[in-house]
Amino acid sequence: MGALDFYTIATGTDVQTAFTAAREQARWEYGNSSFTGTIAEKHEVTLLDEPKRSEQDAVGRAKELLDGDDPRVSGKYGPAGALPITAADGSGAWLFFGVAAH
Repeated sequence: MGALDFYTIATGTDVQTAFTAAREQARWEYGNSSFTGTIAEKHEVTLLDEPKRSEQDAVGRAKELLDGDDPRVSGKYGPAGALPITAADGSGAWLFFGVAAH
């Protein structure tokens, strides 16, 4: 059993609502096998206290954190990370990312 990096965008009224929606969407798309390599495998989220970025810049920052083995987000059984992003319609949006069992 290995692990894969994932990057998922979701919107919601708050980070927890968006996280729950992203997990449910991933379960619908990839199943609930416990080894999907997606956000579906995550049970918790850690909101990183960083400024809002564009989606592209947030993905770049997330890759830096994963490549640097940041302990807040690098465990395949640990929480997903969340970075706030600027949504086109002004709604709350986050980039969820991390390492998930595959």
